[in-house]
Formats: sequence, C-alpha cells, structure tokens
Amino acid sequence: MKDQNYASHTRVVKGFHLLLGSLLTLGTIASFVNLYLQIVAHDAVFGGALIVVLFLCGILLFWFTRQFAVKVQDRAIRAEENFRHYLLAHKPLDSKITMRQAIALRFAPDDEFLVLADRAVRENLSPDEIKRAIKKWRADDYRA
Repeated sequence: MKDQNYASHTRVVKGFHLLLGSLLTLGTIASFVNLYLQIVAHDAVFGGALIVVLFLCGILLFWFTRQFAVKVQDRAIRAEENFRHYLLAHKPLDSKITMRQAIALRFAPDDEFLVLADRAVRENLSPDEIKRAIKKWRADDYRA
C-alpha cells in the first residue's frame, strides 16, 4: 500500500463506491425510464413501479450500510484518540474537541498529537486545517 498523506488519505473501494454505486444509479434511472414508457404506452405499471421501488431500496441500502459502518468507525476512532491522549498527557481529550476534529487528529503522530489537539481547541481548527498542519502523516490503513 502506498504511503498516506493529506492528498491520498481518502479511501475509495472501487467495487463498492464505483461499480455498485454506478450500477444502482444506472439501474434506478433505467427503472424510471421503463416506468415512464409503460405509463405512456398505457401498459400495466405495477411491474415497472415495483422495479423503481426495488432500485430505490437498493440505493437506500447502499447509502445506509456505508453510513452505519462510518458511524461505528468514528466512535472507535474517538475512543482510540481519547485513549492515546490519555496515555500521552495523562488526561482525556478536551471535551471541546468535536468528533470531526478527533477523526482528523488520528493522522497526527504522537509527537505532534498533543500540540495539534491543544491548537484544535484553542483556535477551533477545522478537520481540514488539522490535517494540513500535520508534518509527518500517520497512516490509517484499517478504516471502513
């Protein structure tokens, strides 16, 4: 796996994001076209409507399975970074650190972590600003 940095830290699973996402999008569009053609031709529309509903269910399933996995991952990251802060500073993360800031801090190595966590609270840094402030990127290869 190539080294992670600010420019390359996002994760795209080609089979899920690109292939499945594209197939669901194209299938949904095609199902609406099919339903429209059935309505115009005065055919029975029940089958076409059912296909539209099934594709819409597929898109919702695609969306929510990703959201559920990310939400669980975010909670785990928050706990890990709180524990790491406790190990390094002998106190928990400041309660003013937002979930998104904690998630951004996970890429900071231990020698930059405490300073960045303090700056994040003091200056209300955005997650993007936190990531850009990291000098030595700490890769996270095990994320959803």
